[in-house]
Amino acid sequence: MSMAQQADPAVGKPPASGPSERDGRTARRPLVLRLLARPEVGVFLGALAVLIFFLIAAPSVRQGSSMATVLYQSSTIGIMALPVALLMIGGEFDLSAGVAVISSALTASMLSYQLTLNVWTGVIVALVVSLAIGFLNGWMVVRTGLPSFLITLGTFLILQGVNLAVTKWVTGNVATDDISDMDGFDQAKKIFASSFDVGGVQVKITVVWWLVFAALATWVLLRTKYGNWIFAVGGDKESARAVGVPVRFTKISLFMLVGFGAWFIGMHNLFSFNTVQSGEGVGQELIYIAAAVIGGCLLTGGYGSAIGPVFGAFMFGMVNQGIVYAGWNPDWFKAFLGVMLLGAVLINLWVQRTATRR
Repeated sequence: MSMAQQADPAVGKPPASGPSERDGRTARRPLVLRLLARPEVGVFLGALAVLIFFLIAAPSVRQGSSMATVLYQSSTIGIMALPVALLMIGGEFDLSAGVAVISSALTASMLSYQLTLNVWTGVIVALVVSLAIGFLNGWMVVRTGLPSFLITLGTFLILQGVNLAVTKWVTGNVATDDISDMDGFDQAKKIFASSFDVGGVQVKITVVWWLVFAALATWVLLRTKYGNWIFAVGGDKESARAVGVPVRFTKISLFMLVGFGAWFIGMHNLFSFNTVQSGEGVGQELIYIAAAVIGGCLLTGGYGSAIGPVFGAFMFGMVNQGIVYAGWNPDWFKAFLGVMLLGAVLINLWVQRTATRR
């Protein structure tokens, strides 16, 4: 056989393309399945179902003032659920978030009152303390390699004891003194705990802050390099470190974001009620985590959104207030909470399997 004959290319028709030639990687799944694979779609449908249910079961929910109360309850949970959700996407937990809220409020209140300072001094010092608590949690997690569950459980117990002991030692009581007549109180209240009128209905400023923080968190997750780092360290921190992601910085900063959220809600509590009960906050961390899980954040990290926890917090607020408006025993709230959490975990498992199925 000659060289020319060997070099002659084979000439033929290209293989016909069709459904039989596609593999699982290129086949497009139905639109419904693609939408359900989004972490926030399932909780949105759940929140819509809860809203419709209570609109029917409790007609007073239809009033503007009632819905404003629901949104207010949702916002106080949702503002904290956002940084907790980001931390969970990053693969960590913070069990000290609930008592850290009270620690922040106690710091601002006692420092301002006992030293007769402008309340803004206490607010700023409380912010530093809250960020320091978050930094300490994050630093210990990345430094020791221990699970964040154990580290923050220890922080939870420490803060719980310190809150009670220091408050009793400084004030002689389990609650702080009233600071409503101190310099700077009115200005701080406008930022953290004021209300505004919408069509004759008083809406708390925390609802606005909740939506602003949710929009900012969504932008960070989807449009910034830092958002990519959060998903990367939550998915596989060793692989993330191998491609240059600053794992330590990302994790520590996420814990500090939780500290910032605790400070903000702590200031809201302080300027709403003028005093702080040192024993409060226990158990709230589970509410924040549950709102994030119901919102589509996986317990294993690396998956979730900032919009999902918004709907998760709304479900909490709707159920909490809806039971009251319906005239039911409020003890049922815990039962609803358990059902919502269990259902969310099962839905998240199904969504994860659907999203990875080829």
